[in-house]
Amino acid sequence: MPPELPGFYFDAEKNRYFPIKGPIPGSKSKPSISSSSSNSAPTRRGPVSSRTSILLQTRELNGNPLWLKHAKCNFQDEFLKIHASRPQVWAFNGTDKIADGALEQMRLRIMTPEGETATVGLLAGGMNGSLSFCEVGKVGQHFDYGVKCMPEHVWPLKREHEECKVPVHLWRPPPVQFSSDVSCIKIPGKQSIAVDGDHIQHALITTLGSERSGGSVHILNLAEPFDLSLRTATVRQRLHDVASFRCTIWTADCSTNGNRAIVGTNLGAALVNLENAVVSWVCRGKSDVLALQFDQSGNIALCGFRNGAIVTVDVRENQGVSSRLISHQIPSSPSERFQGHSQKHWFKLSGKIYPTDTTYMPKSICSLVSLQLYDQYFLASSVDGSINLYDHRQIKKGPVQCYEGQVNSHTRTQLGTDPSEKFLLSGGEDCYMRLWSIKSGKLLFEDRFSTSVPLVSCCQLTERYPSELDGGQNHTGYSHGQHERWGSWLGSRDGLYYVQWY
Repeated sequence: MPPELPGFYFDAEKNRYFPIKGPIPGSKSKPSISSSSSNSAPTRRGPVSSRTSILLQTRELNGNPLWLKHAKCNFQDEFLKIHASRPQVWAFNGTDKIADGALEQMRLRIMTPEGETATVGLLAGGMNGSLSFCEVGKVGQHFDYGVKCMPEHVWPLKREHEECKVPVHLWRPPPVQFSSDVSCIKIPGKQSIAVDGDHIQHALITTLGSERSGGSVHILNLAEPFDLSLRTATVRQRLHDVASFRCTIWTADCSTNGNRAIVGTNLGAALVNLENAVVSWVCRGKSDVLALQFDQSGNIALCGFRNGAIVTVDVRENQGVSSRLISHQIPSSPSERFQGHSQKHWFKLSGKIYPTDTTYMPKSICSLVSLQLYDQYFLASSVDGSINLYDHRQIKKGPVQCYEGQVNSHTRTQLGTDPSEKFLLSGGEDCYMRLWSIKSGKLLFEDRFSTSVPLVSCCQLTERYPSELDGGQNHTGYSHGQHERWGSWLGSRDGLYYVQWY
């Protein structure tokens, strides 16, 4: 007799498996709260294996979609939520202060004594001005220089009989040193690269600036393979200076095609042509731009200001002769309208602004993330701990979803999402990492494994593997988070952490 597969039945006459698409005749259409444990929703506190078994039994009895606690659910979504609520976390030694400013992951090619090979790399920027390239894998383990960063399992605390297999290895050659903090690292078209597997051409890197000089814009050439066998082939040789500013650069974003960047400064937002280094201002004001995000078309940019405003800016080039920016009076946020005895009802901005598309958060904006799979939505966070989901089409109505539980008062922490855009994660000032379901807003996980605030994050698809979801069959490709193993890198002053939740 062929083995049983959860969610499938075997037809002996046709000699194949068929999925169970609907409820078994005679079963209840909506399991009640008082029904047996096989029909009840899995609880967050139970072991992952136990809760997964309960979920599989529920699907076998009631089909997919499921009814859990009188709510209609998708089996695969619930399966991923169970694993997201119990992640595994590793800390890497020798990485302190290298990734508390910016962090990005990318696929690239490496030259080794054995030949060219594909691997995964991390670009980590520190508040001490360091830029570190880290090879994720075992390619760097063959060299006698650099730092081999050994992982240590830090969450959950394992029992003596449990074994935690190390998911990744990390090796980094000597870093590059800038004259000021690394404020942002961006990979052009990162979402499409994850889907298509194309090689990245370059990375955008910005520095904050100092008392002696302003911030600067650089690109790192990634088109050619890295030859790690040559000690002199450092990251520095691949860096190209693009533009320098006489102001502070807080943040930046890169267009999908990689030929333009937008930088947020203490004077407003400016476009930088990465091919000819031409700089043009698209928004000027007295409030710092602390967060930026292009939309998918590259024609619109969201600007998050220190005063809590989120403003939509048209960044297309002017067709007319005049390049003068149009001045606007934008309503102040409710929290700024009364300060002491003065009334601040307006603040001035110059540029191609859409005043009616402006929304506000209680305090300074610290992160903006446009969703790629749902292009009308974007996530925003402010330094008071508020995290919201907005719809461009209904922005005046306020957020469509709120994510509770974040702890913050003044720190600029970065939001992160997984490639399937099902989960949202962020660090808090209490040094906790929190993970929410983007769709439901439910807090799935919160715990502390770092002694400093997790400031930056980047999520990436790491591997496909056989699972109980597909009967043990191994698939290749990208399918929006149904069978993949997800991982996230977190950067803090303590160093790098790797969080694996499925």
